[in-house]
Amino acid sequence: MAVKFLSEDWIDAVNGALATDEDYKSSTATTEIALQFEVGDGPDGDVQYSVAMANGVTTFGLGTAEEADATIRNDYETASAISKGDLNTQAAFISGKLKVEGNLAKIMMNQSAFTSLANSLAGMDIEY
Repeated sequence: MAVKFLSEDWIDAVNGALATDEDYKSSTATTEIALQFEVGDGPDGDVQYSVAMANGVTTFGLGTAEEADATIRNDYETASAISKGDLNTQAAFISGKLKVEGNLAKIMMNQSAFTSLANSLAGMDIEY
């Protein structure tokens, strides 16, 4: 069953998928980073969600993170294109479609964890 992108159901499905993916948990065992995402112009308005990675456990949550290492802002079109795999995150950043505020170096140091995250979620049935 498809889950609506950026909805509570999507958050729950992402958390469930990551919690049961042993390869993903192993590949992020030494990762520690917290990110705040702000997505504008969505079909249901603006959405804020956070992602916390620590010791092989990744948790997505709606709302704001108290201690984010960085905030990532983009619009719904960009966020959905990245989620679908139609747009590379680096290309979105370079073209100005994705803006980062905070510890960019920490994001760059953890690129392999973000690649593992994308790979783990690639098979999800998402409604955009």
